[in-house]
Amino acid sequence: MHWTVRLADGLLEVAPDALVVTGDDGRIRLANAAARDLFGREDLVGRSVDVLVPDDGPSMVPRLRAYMSAAHPARRPGQPLSMVRGDGERFLADIALSVVEVGDESGPLLVATIRDTSAAGFDPVQSLLASIVQSSHDAIVTTDLDGLVLSWNPGAERLYGYAAGEMVGRSKDVIIPPDRRPDEAEIRAVVAAGGRVDRYRTLRLRRDGTEFTVSMLVSPLIGPDGRTAGVTTITRDISDRERAEAQMQALLDAAPDPLVGVDERDRIVLVNASAERLFGFPRFDLTGLPVAALVPGGVRTAPAVARRKEGGEVPVDITLSTLNTDDGVITLASLRDMTERLAAEAERRRLHLEAERQKDEVRQQRTQRLESLGQLAGGIAHDFNNLLAVILNYAEFIVEDGADTPFALDAEQILRSARRGSELTHQLLAFARREVIRPKPLDVNRVVAEVQQMLTRSIGEHITLRTDLAEPLPTVVADPGQLEQVLVNLAVNARDAMPAGGHLTIDTGLVLAGDEHSVVRDGLKPGPYVRIRVSDTGTGMPREVIEQAFEPFFTTKPSGEGTGLGLATVYGIVVQAGGTVHIYSEPGVGTTITILLPASDAEPRTDDAARAARPPGRGQTILVAEDEPALREVTTRILRRGGYTVLAAADGVAALQMASEHGGPIDLLLTDVVMPGMLGRVLAERLQRLRPSTRVLFMSGYAQPVLTSNGILDPGVHLLEKPFTGPDLLNAVGDQLAAVPR
Repeated sequence: MHWTVRLADGLLEVAPDALVVTGDDGRIRLANAAARDLFGREDLVGRSVDVLVPDDGPSMVPRLRAYMSAAHPARRPGQPLSMVRGDGERFLADIALSVVEVGDESGPLLVATIRDTSAAGFDPVQSLLASIVQSSHDAIVTTDLDGLVLSWNPGAERLYGYAAGEMVGRSKDVIIPPDRRPDEAEIRAVVAAGGRVDRYRTLRLRRDGTEFTVSMLVSPLIGPDGRTAGVTTITRDISDRERAEAQMQALLDAAPDPLVGVDERDRIVLVNASAERLFGFPRFDLTGLPVAALVPGGVRTAPAVARRKEGGEVPVDITLSTLNTDDGVITLASLRDMTERLAAEAERRRLHLEAERQKDEVRQQRTQRLESLGQLAGGIAHDFNNLLAVILNYAEFIVEDGADTPFALDAEQILRSARRGSELTHQLLAFARREVIRPKPLDVNRVVAEVQQMLTRSIGEHITLRTDLAEPLPTVVADPGQLEQVLVNLAVNARDAMPAGGHLTIDTGLVLAGDEHSVVRDGLKPGPYVRIRVSDTGTGMPREVIEQAFEPFFTTKPSGEGTGLGLATVYGIVVQAGGTVHIYSEPGVGTTITILLPASDAEPRTDDAARAARPPGRGQTILVAEDEPALREVTTRILRRGGYTVLAAADGVAALQMASEHGGPIDLLLTDVVMPGMLGRVLAERLQRLRPSTRVLFMSGYAQPVLTSNGILDPGVHLLEKPFTGPDLLNAVGDQLAAVPR
């Protein structure tokens, strides 16, 4: 026995590695020659192990005692440790520990094998790897192919609750739930064949018996001979992660919209309950599918459709966000079913089109009413203006021939009434857009300024008139007389709405109408418009009145005090000029009429200076064609009194016959526009083929359908509008005879 001990001591003494043996009190029992040489000290035995480490470091005694007190301490692989030589030189050493039971009263001994890492032959890489294993937060466990534990790092001690000494040499089944052990055997078989298992998720047991979820990397343990000697498992507790994932899944499932998570390979890695309902697949069938199988073209396309299990397609709107996870970047797609929204939009479009159709019908009905009224107005105007022309001129004859007589005074009353009738006729034609207009570029501000004095007299002293004219303004193309009529009509309406007095304001400005402007919604083109706004502080109008304000013959005035044509005439004139008009009114507050007319870049044209009266005729021959006998007679009488020779015919056929039989020149044809059998224009064309030098002057109370385009006189056409007075007729005839030939 003694020789065996002596032999063991001798072997330790000559061992190449530095060996230091201590008891549980931390005192060195043995230090072999290699240890004494390494530390440069012969007095190690009996001293505390703390002499081997620097003074400024922690004591080694408690750490060694804790290791030795473990239930089943096992050999601990090498770990790096800072140590000190006898002369104070520090060095980094690699220490491996093991506990030896000697079987006597001295108790177990701790054997430390120490290697200087700077010494020749020391493998620093191997030492570093051992250090990494020891310091890893993950549980790193090696087993043989039968599942017996070969190594158990501190991470495994923390994770499972077992010390290394308790597990080395035992079956790994201690930490595996019984129902998972068959899976573990299959994995060991895979590894024994050289395979690996990455990110294997399973359950494990702690020392207290609780189960928890782990993720493992399983790989072969290769021995010195190059063969698989066992299994290395790196394990991480993912219970917290699973709880977080469960919470996240609960949040996803609570979302009303379908959510789909897509990895960097465009495969589905997560879905929520709404996505299951949208696609018609359970969650486990969706996970792993390429997203294009459900959303053709992928989630990054728009517009998109989602394919359902039964084969139908659902239009979806997709919004994207990204998540950075341990598994890489996940694109989270939120898919909103657009079926109801698109149906609602389609319904809105249908309702909008229906509303537009109804508006078109209303506009068409209004146009048809205006057309019917226009035809009626034209017929009335033609006959009525003929009568008024006769009345006006015979009344003038009485005034001229019986000056200062009672008959002349009576004739003046007849003239005033006839002129009033003429104004009503023109107003009716203007409303129906049947009056011949003579548009030209106008300065709106100048028109307002010229009519302001007349308006002041018309509205009375109890109303204050104010103008606010923007400068500069582009011109508008309109008939100056009609534009003045618009202002007068609006001012008179405002006056009637302010019987107790008030304020009337006329202001002008420039409006740039975009695609959403009311002008465009009324069917006009976008662009610049000149605005004329007439505002009063009168009684205002309720909504039901506003809706009918532009209707012809509609009036809120007592019987006999209004014709109902004022605003209707304004509407007709403005629309004929290419513009639009709107009313804003509140009862008790007042009314604002806004007129928008297309702007023009033409220079404004002013009225010609007042001309001198035409000299009497010199016997020139005038052929008169008029089917109304009384008017033909009065026209002939005026012309003859004016110094002209007159040939009078009742219609176009008679006029052509008279022209062919007349031997002398015919200087001017004065013809009615509308006559039975032959229109005035046809008569003029045929006569000028016979007599090219004969000039033509038309006369009519309703010439628009025959002589004009859009209410404007055709080039070269000269018109005398009925009812006319003697001076009107003589001036028009004189102008035409004196005009320079074209």
